[in-house]
Amino acid sequence: MNESRRTVMRRGLAAAAITSLGMPLQTLAAWPEKAFKAKSMDEALKALLGSVEATPGDIIIKTPSIAENGAVVPVSVTSNIANTESIAILAVNNPQPLVASFDLAESDAYVSTRIKMAKTSRLVALVKTDARLYSNTVEVKVTIGGCGG
Repeated sequence: MNESRRTVMRRGLAAAAITSLGMPLQTLAAWPEKAFKAKSMDEALKALLGSVEATPGDIIIKTPSIAENGAVVPVSVTSNIANTESIAILAVNNPQPLVASFDLAESDAYVSTRIKMAKTSRLVALVKTDARLYSNTVEVKVTIGGCGG
């Protein structure tokens, strides 16, 4: 009886793994590789959003001002700007500044994630609307390095 239960479990897990592969592969097709591999903030913004010009906007960034571990820094971003299409998060002093990018489709303009920060840095949240880019910045002090620091 245990053999058949184990066999069923293995087959079920294999089927779940195969089924779940479809979504990530589709998602990876739209992955902005050039933006995530960029070495500077301007290069990342140009590759991701097509522009480096951003206006200060009504964007709320919630993150600790002192991160005890740069490997796991919680960040949430709320945009109070109408027609928000996407939110990007950049850690200016990271070797590759773009740490997250979210395309939003008719949902609340809110994202929450955990990021890696190499060292103390400005954290920039960028919001893209149908007309322009908006930004807000906070400083985060990292006491233990997260990206090899």
